[in-house]
Amino acid sequence: MAPGLRSRLVWLVLFRTVATSLSLVVTVVRLMTQPAQEPSRADSLSFAVIAGAYLLTVVTGLRLRRGTAGRLDATVQVVGDVLIASGLVYLSGGAESPLTFLYSLAVIGAAVVLDWRGALVAAAVSTFAFTALLLIIRLTTPLDDVVEPPARVLFVLGSNALALGLIAVLSGYLSRQLSAAGGALSQSEADLRRLGRLQQLILSSMPSGLVTCDIGRRVTFLNTAGSGILQTDALACVGQPLEKLLPGVSAMAPRFVRGELPVQTPGGKRVLGLSVSPLEGEAGALLIVFQDLTELRRMEEDLKRTDRLASLGALSAQLAHELRNPLASMRGSAQLLAQDKTHDAVAQKLTGILMRESDRLARLVEDFLRFARPPEPQRQPVALDALLVETVDMLRVDPLSREVQLEVQAPEALVAPVDPDQLRQVLINLVRNGCQAAGPKGTVRVALARVDGEAQIRVWDSAGSITEEMMGHLFEPFFTTRNGGTGLGLSTAHSIIRGHGGTIRVTSHPSEGTEFLVGLPL
Repeated sequence: MAPGLRSRLVWLVLFRTVATSLSLVVTVVRLMTQPAQEPSRADSLSFAVIAGAYLLTVVTGLRLRRGTAGRLDATVQVVGDVLIASGLVYLSGGAESPLTFLYSLAVIGAAVVLDWRGALVAAAVSTFAFTALLLIIRLTTPLDDVVEPPARVLFVLGSNALALGLIAVLSGYLSRQLSAAGGALSQSEADLRRLGRLQQLILSSMPSGLVTCDIGRRVTFLNTAGSGILQTDALACVGQPLEKLLPGVSAMAPRFVRGELPVQTPGGKRVLGLSVSPLEGEAGALLIVFQDLTELRRMEEDLKRTDRLASLGALSAQLAHELRNPLASMRGSAQLLAQDKTHDAVAQKLTGILMRESDRLARLVEDFLRFARPPEPQRQPVALDALLVETVDMLRVDPLSREVQLEVQAPEALVAPVDPDQLRQVLINLVRNGCQAAGPKGTVRVALARVDGEAQIRVWDSAGSITEEMMGHLFEPFFTTRNGGTGLGLSTAHSIIRGHGGTIRVTSHPSEGTEFLVGLPL
């Protein structure tokens, strides 16, 4: 059954239920106000008609509940209304009955559930039923008891038939208009729902974050991409102050074409590129569109760092070559002086110092050369989990780690094409730096995992001692915070990892510790 017919049939059943209940109440009240006596035959028939109306209503209601009601049920309802109207008219005086309007209600009900054709048919059936009813009354009434003249009866029949016909035409027209309006409304609602779904799909599929706020600078909407970038629940943000979600954005209102805003999220600091504009149609409201530029800025910093390291490496290589020859001559001369036994003890001591410092300077020059031109990685399949365990076990005897808790987490066996010696050098630098930063009673953890098609090695220490100012210079050569350090360990590690086509990043916070993240392609 069509949804429209079902809803109209439901309303017709409800209307009949109310009308029948009112009829029952009126009949009972009338009997209670009369002198105590046995109900008359008319009263009994009235109760029978009311019971029939209830029965018809119950049957139709059950069929509607089961979803089996259809056009036939609507026709039965209209015929039942005509019969009920005829019964009540017969019991209330025939041609002089005040209830002849019930036929009009039956015609209107037919227009509602059966359209204009059903209304015309119902008007014809009602006219026929009323005519038959008057004929039956006329034939069953003795001639001496007849009080209505034939002209009066014909006038009642004609006026009733004319009224029912006009009501059928008018109600049929109204029913058509109502159906057309209902269809247009249903189509408009369907279009509106479709547009709403399309809008939600567009907002959910946007790669950029989008947030709106009202005149009171409270968040009214946050899309899926925005909640992902800020790592927060979109629904929980609605109603919160805009400054709590994007600190500092109010200074850019009401219009800001393009800018950057650093924001602290549960996953770390993010750099957002955003634009702020007024929201059309709502005074004082704002529309903010933003993208996550963190990775882009990190790549730019890596590129700048690589350029700086390349330039500095070339300079270091030239300087190292210029130093090696005179350094070799100096050490050779010092060695010849040390072989001459005619010098006194002071000269011998000074000669030893000269040789020792020359050796140290030579090692420093070698470090410069290794940083400037790191050897090409000799790649081979290496079990990274075994390499991590061996390197950490070797460092457990290092004086820096004697009072440091060293942990290794390598639950998955991973094999990657790397140079084992170079990667071991990177691990030694990172773990020793972590042990020195953590200090006695501190913790250093080395973990290995497969993430997004690459092997990730995380070296974490519990110190979290790297400041924001140090972050930008951490991988630069000669930058060190340790007394006696050359500042080449992390820069060399950076060069080695870049040579493997990987990445190395660092995050640090006093309450969360410091973590170096090394990513290597598998």
